[in-house]
Amino acid sequence: MTAPQIPATAVVRIERIRRAAHVLDAAIPIPGTKYSFGIDAIIGLVPGLGDAVGVVFASLILYQSFRLGASKRLLTRMLYNVGVDGLLGAVPLLGDWHDVVWKANVKNADLLERHIQHPDETARASGWFLVVVLGVVVAMGLAAIGIAVWVLRWFFGLF
Repeated sequence: MTAPQIPATAVVRIERIRRAAHVLDAAIPIPGTKYSFGIDAIIGLVPGLGDAVGVVFASLILYQSFRLGASKRLLTRMLYNVGVDGLLGAVPLLGDWHDVVWKANVKNADLLERHIQHPDETARASGWFLVVVLGVVVAMGLAAIGIAVWVLRWFFGLF
């Protein structure tokens, strides 16, 4: 099966998204390692505000993906990447390391490009991703309830 013909305007927009993601996540190599970072990691050094600005930049990539016709499933998966980046990025030190490793913007640019080239495959993969994420969320909720009940029983003799 051949890849669908991508309009020239979409190719230009995808390339802009890819360049923006690279600048945000991977433009500056760390000498002697395979790692790199971008301005997202630098602005993330400003507690609270830096991570909020990083999420705003990442949201611009999500908006452009929406304009290019990304499916709801794909946008949800991309939003997950941005959410993890924003939440863990807010934790001092861990967030700085996370910015170097996670690269949500590059991941989202890759997802968008795959969606444009192979929309059916990407939709199926994103569908399974959502099922797994929902399963993990339900399991975490049940575990939290179980731990709370156990603590209340152990500490207060309740239940």
